Amino acid sequence: MNRRDFIKRLLRGLEAGMVYSLLPSSVFAAVKNSGTEGPMIENLAEGLGLREIARKKMHHGKDKFLNPFSDSMHGRMGRLLQWKLFSKNHFRKYYDGEKVKPVHIDWGPIKKDRGLSITFLKHAGILIKDVDEYLIVDPVFSDLFWFIKDFTPFALDMDAMPSPNHVLITHGHYDHLDKSSLAHLDKDTHVISPLGYDDIFSDLEIKKRTPLDWFQSYSNSGQEITLVPCNHWTMRNPITGPNTSLWGSYLIKTASGFTVFVSGDTAYFDRFQEIGRDQKIDLAIFNLGAYEPQWFMAQSHINPKDTVLAFKELKARHLMIIHWGTFRLGDEPVHFPPIQIKEELKKEGLLDHFIDINHGETLYYSDHVKQI
Repeated sequence: MNRRDFIKRLLRGLEAGMVYSLLPSSVFAAVKNSGTEGPMIENLAEGLGLREIARKKMHHGKDKFLNPFSDSMHGRMGRLLQWKLFSKNHFRKYYDGEKVKPVHIDWGPIKKDRGLSITFLKHAGILIKDVDEYLIVDPVFSDLFWFIKDFTPFALDMDAMPSPNHVLITHGHYDHLDKSSLAHLDKDTHVISPLGYDDIFSDLEIKKRTPLDWFQSYSNSGQEITLVPCNHWTMRNPITGPNTSLWGSYLIKTASGFTVFVSGDTAYFDRFQEIGRDQKIDLAIFNLGAYEPQWFMAQSHINPKDTVLAFKELKARHLMIIHWGTFRLGDEPVHFPPIQIKEELKKEGLLDHFIDINHGETLYYSDHVKQI
C-alpha cells in the first residue's frame, strides 16, 4: 500500500468513525473466537430466565445499561480501524449489482384496509396499520450522512402518508432514531421507546411519550406493545460513551388478532426460544443487514443463517426481513440479505414461510393468512 492509498483508506476510516455509533459494539469490543462460524455470544446470565433478568434489573448498571447476554469489553476503537483499513473486503466485486431504487407508495389501499398491514418504508422503518391505528417503527425518511449512499430515496409525497398514532423506537443509533424524521411528524404523536431518550424527545418538543423497561408494556385500543430484551447496545455520543440508554425488541399484540415480533437490531442469542414460548407469534420481522464481515459484526447484527435459527426458535408462522437495501453499513452489498436468507430458508425447508417484500410494498397480513 503506497502513501496515497493509505491516506485515502485512513480518511475513509475516519469517516466511518463519525458514524461508529450506528455500527456494532465490536467498534469497542474484543470479539472472541473470531474465526468460528455461528453464534459467538457468551451468555452471562446462564440459567436465568428473561423475566428474572429483567426483574433483577441485571441490565441496569450504575450509570449505564448493561448487556447481560454478551461479554464484550468496551474501549477497542482499533477494531473499527482494523476493519476499515486493513481487512480484505470480499464483497466489493458485487457492488456493481447495487441499484438505486426510489420508493413509491400508494397510500390509498393502506388507508382503506381494516385488518393488519405492514408497509416496508426504508432501512428499518415500517408502517403498521392495525384496524384503524397506525404505528411507525424506527422511521428514517431521508439519508443519514453525505458519505453514506442512500439506495432507496423516497419518491413520494410525505404529507400524504397517514399520520401515525404511535412511533416505536428500538434503540438510539442514528439509523434508528433519526431526529429529522421525527421532526417531520406531528408533535402530538405518541412515542414509545426504551428508557433513556427523554432529552432527545424534549428537544423535539414531543411530550406524549412512554419509556419502557424490558417486559413493560403499553396498552391502548386493543393493542399491547411490550419491550423485550435483545442482544444489542446503543450510543449517540462518543464522549458520553455507549449504553446511556436502553435498547430492545417489540412484541405487538394487535387489535386485529395477530402478534408481531419486531427484532430491532440484535445479534443472535440463545433466548429466542424463550420469547417464542412467552407469546404465540404470527409474524417475525427481523433486521437483517450489516452482518459482514462476521468477525466484526456478529456481536451486534444477526446473519442470514442465524436469522433462520432464531425464526425456528421463535416458532413464528412467517418471517419478513428489513434493515437491508438502503444503506451499506457492512461489507455485504445492499441487495444480498434477501438472496441469502432465501438460500438458508430453502436448506431448512422453510421457504414457504418467508414473506418476500421490497421497499414501498405493503403486506396485507390478514388477507395473506386467509390465502394460505
